[in-house]
Amino acid sequence: MATIKQRGNSYFITVSCGRDIKGKQVRQTMTYKPDAKMSAVQIKKELQRQVVLFEENCKRGQVNSAVKFEDYAREWFTDVASLNLKERTLANYRNYSKRVFKAVGHKRMDRLTSRDIQKLIVEMHEGIRLDRYKKGKLAPKTIKNHVAFVSTIFEHAIRMQVVSHNPCRAVTLPKDDSVEREIYTLEETQQILTLLHQEETKNLQFIVFFTLAIYTGFRRGELLGLEWNIDIDFNRHTVTINRTSNYTNDKGVFTDTPKTRNSYRTLKLPVEIMCLLSRYKKHQTEYADSLGNKWAGTGRLFTTWNGEPMFPNSPSLFFERFCKRHGIRYINLHGWRHFNASTQIFAGIDVKTISMNLGHSTAQTTLTYYSHAFQAAQAGFNGTNR
Repeated sequence: MATIKQRGNSYFITVSCGRDIKGKQVRQTMTYKPDAKMSAVQIKKELQRQVVLFEENCKRGQVNSAVKFEDYAREWFTDVASLNLKERTLANYRNYSKRVFKAVGHKRMDRLTSRDIQKLIVEMHEGIRLDRYKKGKLAPKTIKNHVAFVSTIFEHAIRMQVVSHNPCRAVTLPKDDSVEREIYTLEETQQILTLLHQEETKNLQFIVFFTLAIYTGFRRGELLGLEWNIDIDFNRHTVTINRTSNYTNDKGVFTDTPKTRNSYRTLKLPVEIMCLLSRYKKHQTEYADSLGNKWAGTGRLFTTWNGEPMFPNSPSLFFERFCKRHGIRYINLHGWRHFNASTQIFAGIDVKTISMNLGHSTAQTTLTYYSHAFQAAQAGFNGTNR
């Protein structure tokens, strides 16, 4: 609603235009000076007309909506994202922003249309990749993540009354044509476990890492975040997830909270796994003593040579070389999580328990990710014995 103040022979009109990215109220103003020959009645009538016109102009093009998408997004990164998002999510969004800024960063927020976003989707589907390490078209999931980043910016802008609509809501995303997740069979898993336990003692931490991955289904970051004194209970035979260990280019290796609230969880482990952990703890302690003050003493299970938290890529590099040495097909580390989930499903464990074991936010997440496995289990097909 407009406010009017008379200043001599002119009228100062103020219209509220919502709030900026920091939540501060934004106002637009104009001055109307009537013709000296106009009567008081004519001035009053024309003043009301000017107010209505000015309000309409403000609604169609607020001051803040004239800001370019890249400028608004950079403010959002600083004032909103850095305070509310996890480091990995923030790093991913910054990575997505490179392509998005190049394509639509120069456009005004109020003039960025669904057609612009759809054009970006087509370019990502058919265009050249920006990353140096991979080749080929961007996967549908990656394209979806880019659009989700743009949509997140616009949803915030709508809440701040900077724009009135989100152009991402009307776009069409490419169909996800990904194949069913690969997992190891029971026979392959048994073979891998046998070969792992034949490895040299110097690789004991990797033997423990992959044994835990198979038996628990923990995420990579959750395994790397495990600490002896807090998370491993030798009396109760349990392991607890209290943190994750992650990596970004900006921060390097860092400790973070688990992915969701339900990711904080405790699992009971078989006696043989606890014996393996006990053996590994003794080995690590003896090795740490041999290093003396060179040992960092972080308390982590999985470390670099001097006790610092292990680099997240190290288990994958070891396992890839391990598979090549033994002529075993390689499936990425997350495949063990899928194997664990499938094993629970085909064992007839209820979905709520599986969801709790995996640390999913809801049981619906488990059903969505493993719908094929649940369908196969109902049909009497053992998916881990393909």
